[in-house]
Amino acid sequence: MAQIKVFGYTDKLSVKPGDELTFHVHADGTDRAAAQLVRLIHGDEHPSGPGFIEEEIASPLNGEWKLRKQYTQVGAFLTVDDPGRRLSGDGDFTLCAFIQPTLHGDGVRQALLGRWDIYHNEGFALWINQKGFLEFGLGDGKEVDYLGAEAPLIRNMWYFVAATYEKKSGKATLYQECVATRYNSLLGKVVPYDYRSHVQETFRFRPKNPEDVPFLVAGARDWHEVRGHFVAQNFNGKIDRHGMFDRALSRAELDAIRDTGTPPQSGLIAYWDTTAGYTDFGIGDEVRDIGPHGLHARGYNRPVRAQTGFNWKGRNDSFRLAPREYGGIEFHSDAVIDCKWEPTRTWTVPELKSGAYAVRLRAGDGKGLGEEYVVFFVRPRTPKARIAFLVPTASYLAYANEHLSFDAQMVQPISGQPPIVSEIDIELYQTKDFGLSTYDAHSDGAGVCYSSYRRPILNMRPRSRLSSMGITWQFPADLSIIGWLEHLDYDYEILTDEDLHVEGMAALKPYNVVITGSHPEYYSEAMLDATEDYVAEGGRLIYMGGNGYYWNVGFRADEPWCMEVRKLDSGMRAWNARPGEHYLATTGQRSGLWKNLGRPPQKLTGVGFISQGFESARPYRRMPDSFHRRASWVFKDVEGEIIGDFGLAHEGAAGIEIDRYDLSLGTPPHTLILASSGGHSDNYMLVCEEILYAYPGMTGTHDYRIRADLTYFTTPNDGAVVSTGSIAFGQSLPFNKFDNNVSKVLKNIVDALARKGKLPGWAWTAEEKQWR
Repeated sequence: MAQIKVFGYTDKLSVKPGDELTFHVHADGTDRAAAQLVRLIHGDEHPSGPGFIEEEIASPLNGEWKLRKQYTQVGAFLTVDDPGRRLSGDGDFTLCAFIQPTLHGDGVRQALLGRWDIYHNEGFALWINQKGFLEFGLGDGKEVDYLGAEAPLIRNMWYFVAATYEKKSGKATLYQECVATRYNSLLGKVVPYDYRSHVQETFRFRPKNPEDVPFLVAGARDWHEVRGHFVAQNFNGKIDRHGMFDRALSRAELDAIRDTGTPPQSGLIAYWDTTAGYTDFGIGDEVRDIGPHGLHARGYNRPVRAQTGFNWKGRNDSFRLAPREYGGIEFHSDAVIDCKWEPTRTWTVPELKSGAYAVRLRAGDGKGLGEEYVVFFVRPRTPKARIAFLVPTASYLAYANEHLSFDAQMVQPISGQPPIVSEIDIELYQTKDFGLSTYDAHSDGAGVCYSSYRRPILNMRPRSRLSSMGITWQFPADLSIIGWLEHLDYDYEILTDEDLHVEGMAALKPYNVVITGSHPEYYSEAMLDATEDYVAEGGRLIYMGGNGYYWNVGFRADEPWCMEVRKLDSGMRAWNARPGEHYLATTGQRSGLWKNLGRPPQKLTGVGFISQGFESARPYRRMPDSFHRRASWVFKDVEGEIIGDFGLAHEGAAGIEIDRYDLSLGTPPHTLILASSGGHSDNYMLVCEEILYAYPGMTGTHDYRIRADLTYFTTPNDGAVVSTGSIAFGQSLPFNKFDNNVSKVLKNIVDALARKGKLPGWAWTAEEKQWR
């Protein structure tokens, strides 16, 4: 009997009453599932906490859903709309392109450009064959004639390649020349290798070119009796300026294109100038044809732009400075941005209490892969509460479907334990349809810079645990904070990072206090600006995490569901962007750490990332500042000086990823350190952005800097910021049914900051002109 599997996603993560929300669900081994709308309250099943808590909600969504198997188009490529069949290839023609292959010769053909039907062996195309050689082929539906190069293509080297065909004589030529420079390729001039190949052949027959076969770049059309047409034989690597002519170009003409990147006008059908369209604010998915017919191409699964091209000279590190050197479009055969599954249900959101929700789907016995939670967040139609919980959905995207337990060499050393994987982890790793996280690498080793929520995100589920570390992470960890708000019966409302990015400070302004999630690591400029302005104008912020406000990310204005990040030469990172590729294609801004853009998190929150360790956590100890009248109220009814020697994340409130006070990085000088951790294990090492020269002793038992600081400072207009400096802090709240000193400390803070007016411990006396 086939194993039952159910997976789904929504077209939006954040909705208000009155909005339409569409569910896209896939089922395998069944055609139906029982659906139940639930409000999610607590997700960590750790025995020291309250366990999993959800509230079933009456809804028309409830009941049996009819489901079907859905298919995902995996792989990035370009499509060309050609209604006039100018690219038909019915006569003489030339195909040409600059290419940099990165993963070939492993037994799979990779299509470069042309009209090729894999299933019927019809059409024509340039491709790289199974052994890693360039080929030009055509098919008549019965046979395939092809012409192969004599020298194999070397990975990560730039080439100019071309094929010419004369219909009357059947004469075909193949042109392959390396265009590597001192900067643009893996190997330099000192390698004595001849990369070129020039061959000629007379083909036996003419190609059959059906009208419905599309002209594709970095892929070719295939067919399956169940799913229909799809694109396969996807290319891995970069393609720069490429084109097609209605005549066979001469060797001299091809040499001229090789040397300049500029095509002759005679016989030009289309020439896709991959450098055209850049602006100071990035570039989109349209690849412009500068030929006479305007046959612009369109990217599918977000081919990566703002990449160096064949003529990159190494002097300029941004497309904004030298757009003509940034024609490289990078393709990956395992890229997934939008599954584009057929809609299963569309629902108009009714008046619901603001919170975290899901449609729970159960098929078969409703266990394991037969249970799915399709998560979304409901905002209020009109804000009324004094407290907002800001859900860090950008960070959820960064970690979406991470494969760290399987592929990351650093995971076991930093976690100090082997991973414990579930059947869901294994399914995620084996299934390409779910896509990758920004902590993963594509199959050719390039880091993943895009992530979206228009696909199932299996670790954005309430029961999920991080298999490499045995703890909840991101969304299920943040449910511990939501569970605390629910348990103490606070009137709160939900916001998401997407709302903050789109609406700016207007999203925060209605609230007296904003509480973050446990790990708000990824922030766009719009999000960071809005948060800073909110605090500066009197808003109150409780930063509930560690390693927050760290990476600069970008979103397109029309696609807030897809995020881009580039991991650069600093920061704790799973991959490193190549030279010259540090700027976001979505915004034109340099990515990497906010610290390296002059905005370290200390300037906003008082603390910033200092260390991480995933095998243990420690408590806080009260510091002298905590006894000052300005802050002593934080510890009302709290006995002793040790805070949080317990928790659902390695039995401590200070751990996982931790932040510290640092005046040299912009901590406001009047910041109070209320409590600090210490005595962390040697698995806690100093973060690399703090290291100029490595030497022994940069670990938890030796380096005084490795600690979590609980800090507090006031801002203009009666604003305030409290920072916990630890991811594990929120996961200590549920311990002992929320009755513990971490819970009491946070309650004192929230009660004070949620009230309007002066903060406790402060009183302005006009006559004294000072605080007392």
